[in-house]
Amino acid sequence: MTDEEALRRRQLLRIRGRSVAWVVPLLLLLGISVVDVNTTERFRIISWIVLVPGIAAALCGLWTTAAFAVLSVVTYVLVDSIWFNQYQVGWSDFVLVALGGALATLACAIRLRGEKRMLHMRDIAETTRRTVLRPLPPGWAGLEHAAAYLAADTEARVGGDFYDIQPGPHGTRVLLGDVQGKGLGAVEAAAALLGTFREAGYHEPDLATVAARLEIRMGRHRHHSTALGRDDGDRFATAVLLGFPVVDDGTVEVVNFGHEPPLAAGPEGVRSLPPGDRLPLGLGELVPAGDPPRPTRVSLAPGETLLLTTDGVTEARDGRGVFYGLADEVARAVAADPRAALPRRLVRLVRDGVLRHTGGHLQDDTTIFAVSRLEGV
Repeated sequence: MTDEEALRRRQLLRIRGRSVAWVVPLLLLLGISVVDVNTTERFRIISWIVLVPGIAAALCGLWTTAAFAVLSVVTYVLVDSIWFNQYQVGWSDFVLVALGGALATLACAIRLRGEKRMLHMRDIAETTRRTVLRPLPPGWAGLEHAAAYLAADTEARVGGDFYDIQPGPHGTRVLLGDVQGKGLGAVEAAAALLGTFREAGYHEPDLATVAARLEIRMGRHRHHSTALGRDDGDRFATAVLLGFPVVDDGTVEVVNFGHEPPLAAGPEGVRSLPPGDRLPLGLGELVPAGDPPRPTRVSLAPGETLLLTTDGVTEARDGRGVFYGLADEVARAVAADPRAALPRRLVRLVRDGVLRHTGGHLQDDTTIFAVSRLEGV
C-alpha cells in the first residue's frame, strides 16, 4: 500500500473533521479481552492483543499508538491474572506483547515520517506545476476554456504537460504540449517553452514566427542541457499552437509539432483537424534549411469547441490493452446532447471517460484542454 493510499484511508476515518481511527484498535482490544475472559481455559487468546498496537500503528498517530502499546500490556496483565496459575499464559507472551507494542510504536514513527515526506514532495510538485501552468481567468482573451490535469499513478514525479492562453495585439494564441519524459528536466523544458510562447505570442504578428521562436528555444534548451553534461540533452516536445485572429472571421490558425491533431466538436458533430507536418520541437535540425513553419488555416463553425489532449488520453488503455476511443465517445455524447460540446462539459466528459476506461490506473500524465470563442466577442 502506498503512502497516498494510506492517507486516503486515514481521511475516511474522520467524522466532522475529527479522527476516529482509534476506535478500530480499541474495539479489537475489547473484543479480545471479552472473548478471552468468557471462554474456557482451552481457548486463551489474550496474546492476540499484540495485534492492537500494530493496527494502531497503521491508522493512528504516534502518541495514540504508544498509548495502545501501554494499554495492551496492562490489559494483558489484568486479564491473564484473572485465571488460575496453571491456566495463565505467562511471561513469554507478556514479552511478546511488550515487544510488539514497542515495535509498533517505532513502525508508526517511520510511517508518519514517510507520510510527511510524501506530502512535502507532493506540495513541491503541485507548486511547480502551478508555477508552470498558471491559472487562467474565466473568459480569458475572449475564449471560453476548461482544463483538467490527471497525474499518472506510476510516477511520483511531476510531468512535462503544459498549456497556456496568451492574448496580444495580434490576436489570441493557445499552446498545448507534452515534453518527453518526466521529472525536473521535463518541467524545465516546459517552462522554457511557455516563457518563449508568452513573449512571442504577444509581440509577434505572425503565428509562423511564434512557431519558429518555439523551435529555436527548444534547440537552445537542448544545447544548454548537453553542455551541462545532463542525460536529457535529446529531449523533445510535441505541441499544438493555435492562433485566433483579433476579429473573429470564423477561422483559426494551427501549427502542429508532431502532436495528436485537435478535435473540433460542435452541434454539427465531431471532426479532426488536419494533422501537422512538423517534427516535434527540439528536432528542428532534421528539418531542411529554409523550411519555416507554415500555419494551416481551419474554419470553425459557430459553437464549435477545440479539444486538445496529451498522449495520456490517446494512449489510455484498459485491462485488455484496448485504447480509449476519444473521438467516438465525444461524437456519441455530442449527438445525444449538443451542449456536451461546451468546454467544461467536454473536459469533464473526457476526464471521466479516461478514468473509467483505465480503471483509474493512468500510465502517463494526462492533460485535457478545450477552448472556444465566447459568443459576441
